[in-house]
Amino acid sequence: MLEKFKQTQFYRAIFRTGGAPIATHKQRILVTLNNVFLHLHPVRIPKHAVKIKYTWCMGGLSFFVFLVLTVTGILLMFYYRPTIEYAYGDVIDMKEQVPLGLMREIHRWNAHLMVITVWLHMFRVFMTGSYKPPREFNWMVGVVLLILTMLLSFTGYLLPWDQLAIWAITVGSNMAGATPMVGAAGPGSSLLAIGDVNFVHSASDARFVMLGGRFVGEGALLRFYVLHCIALPFVIMIFMIVHFWRIRKDGGISGPT
Repeated sequence: MLEKFKQTQFYRAIFRTGGAPIATHKQRILVTLNNVFLHLHPVRIPKHAVKIKYTWCMGGLSFFVFLVLTVTGILLMFYYRPTIEYAYGDVIDMKEQVPLGLMREIHRWNAHLMVITVWLHMFRVFMTGSYKPPREFNWMVGVVLLILTMLLSFTGYLLPWDQLAIWAITVGSNMAGATPMVGAAGPGSSLLAIGDVNFVHSASDARFVMLGGRFVGEGALLRFYVLHCIALPFVIMIFMIVHFWRIRKDGGISGPT
């Protein structure tokens, strides 16, 4: 049955086999490279690339968890309203009233898991020396992805709008306010004329930009919602594409020394 299907025009149109039998290695390479579904995968995979004791599978797991977070996050967006009036109640309803309320817990625990897998992936790359030339550029891309992952976790922390979230973001935003040069309470702020006698009332520093106001309120909730659901995932996807492309460009997963 499968062999007959491979001989149909529909199969040939998808896989661009041209009707000729695939016998040689060169023909298999051409089929892979010319197909929109198959060209994302390498034609050859070295043995070490499939050994869990070497790769730990952390890169693939990080990408898989990101896909789970994307799907569950989109489903949660149907029920969540980023306002101080409804945010906390919507989170409670998503756990107790909304069908498939388990999605919120899946999203939450996978968010923690992604932070862990990304850190372990970076640790594995460092321990195996995979950051060395000619892979130093991809290492920097990975560092950017790590930072974006932490920001994704940080922005999502506020969305439940409970006391733990509010005070955690308050502490985090105060740290931003102490950033050198761009924070009102940070060193060098007077050079840019953003220093303020009363740090809390500053309206021109990094903390104010982050919160959209002088305290954690509805402006901060809306900004964090947009960053968490649109801006950061979009930027992460772009860097992931570059990351995967560079792995292929640099000869695949680095091998053991």
